[in-house]
Amino acid sequence: MEHNSILVIGGVAAGASFAARARRLSESARITIVERGPDVSFANCGLPYHIGGEIPNRDALAVQSAASLKALLNLDVRVRTEAVAIDRANKRVEVKNLDTGQSEFLSYDKLMLAPGASPLRPPLPGIEDSRIFTLRNLQDMDRIIAATETGMRAVVIGAGFIGLEMAEQLYRKGLSVQLVELQKQVIPPLDAPMAALVESELRHHEIGLHLGDGIARFESEANHVRCHLSSGACLDADIVVLSIGVKPDSELAKAAGLELGARGHIVVDPFQRTSDPDIYAAGDAVETIDRVIDSKTAVPMGGPANRQGRVAADHIFMPEKARPYPGSVGTGIVRAFEAVVGITGWSEKRLAAAGLPYETVSVNDSHHASYYPGARPMTLKIVWEPTSGRLLGAQVSGYEGIDKRLDVLSTAIVAQMTVEDLCHLELAYAPPFGSAKDVINLAGFAACNRRDGLVVHTSDLPSDPQVQVVDVRGKALSEAFPVPGKAINIPFLSLRASLDTLDRSRPVVTVCAFGKMSYFAARVLSQNGFDVASFSGGIKANIDPRTPAKLPSP
Repeated sequence: MEHNSILVIGGVAAGASFAARARRLSESARITIVERGPDVSFANCGLPYHIGGEIPNRDALAVQSAASLKALLNLDVRVRTEAVAIDRANKRVEVKNLDTGQSEFLSYDKLMLAPGASPLRPPLPGIEDSRIFTLRNLQDMDRIIAATETGMRAVVIGAGFIGLEMAEQLYRKGLSVQLVELQKQVIPPLDAPMAALVESELRHHEIGLHLGDGIARFESEANHVRCHLSSGACLDADIVVLSIGVKPDSELAKAAGLELGARGHIVVDPFQRTSDPDIYAAGDAVETIDRVIDSKTAVPMGGPANRQGRVAADHIFMPEKARPYPGSVGTGIVRAFEAVVGITGWSEKRLAAAGLPYETVSVNDSHHASYYPGARPMTLKIVWEPTSGRLLGAQVSGYEGIDKRLDVLSTAIVAQMTVEDLCHLELAYAPPFGSAKDVINLAGFAACNRRDGLVVHTSDLPSDPQVQVVDVRGKALSEAFPVPGKAINIPFLSLRASLDTLDRSRPVVTVCAFGKMSYFAARVLSQNGFDVASFSGGIKANIDPRTPAKLPSP
């Protein structure tokens, strides 16, 4: 099917991928991209890493230029050109050249909206200070680089994925960094224990953490910006970076009367069509279906944006073969110095907040065979639907191999696999790469143990003095890293001979470092008449997560 005139508002991920796919499907179409900024296609996920110098060459971030897209795909790219209004009745868009100030109308047969999202900049007192930055494009990146030098003080507001990347990269650039987060943990989408490793890593590198505290106002001083926090604390900074989230850039769509969702995102159908069948939308500005739980979601990431652009182009030029966008899972990963953490699907706290039923388990292991040199610890948490056992989400933290496990689990969620399926996943194994029983298999085993009633898990250490907390680690480890509160240390190898030291009329919670030995102990005790639960995942999250994985024998 031919459409003579295709107009694209916005480049980068969704717009550029749409235009490229459209050209591959039609050589005759006139395809025009209108981009408000000077760069039509750049790697925005790489911006923090150029600031810190890990990506030394700025040109590496400019994926394509207007000239290269013209030569490669015969696209008419108009940078520094802003779409002012959509005239749906006459199928045209008013655009304004930001350099000359001249306006004109561009007609379309099909229109793609890919405006993206803008960093939040709340109307706080003092926020207009020129030393307070957000990061969206190459020009923002250049301004931050120009404003920073070794020895300066930086305050990063927001400890999400971008906030963590900025804190790390500013530290690498030689700045002292304070990180402020309204929630009581870094990376708010994670369940709190899964964020502990990253928090420890940040503190190890002397990143100041101000958690559970928000920014109230800014005060401009001659030589610095004073950041006043909600708690009353004050932080002085030579540079401030706001990283508190994004909002969809959907004003153009709203003014044109297109349907928007509850949070201002453009509503689209499975083929990325808006409420106007001749207007499509993709990327950070749209809401889509959540692939895990049937609901609406918005995932401002490059991967979904690129795929959505392709779906829209397919639907325009080969509708009989086009495959709908199936929805988003929400898979993300971030590195903070050596530590890495990632999430896919739903978290425990998100399920709890939605009032949805779930079960969860956490396991710990090494990222490859423990006897092979260089094995490093890894924690994996999964959540599943209690009746069916279907996997709903997963989180992984550690140092190496995190992305591998996260990708497998994201795929398992999409395939609607169950925790039983995880037990029998056949994953690549050789000692330098993994274990014969991968940590994903172990999570499946632990979940099945729970479903089979072989173990009762608890994620909280009991405060009830009637509960006997039994630490089954070796004495040396128990003394070096004691269990918070009062606990009885009975090393697992001594447990069977020490049953009479425990009161069978009182409940027991078994605790170890990583969760495996406490499960073994719980099985012993339950079969000897005790009411027992195992502390899920061990106390790893309650001690310094940088503790080496190789621990004394229990």
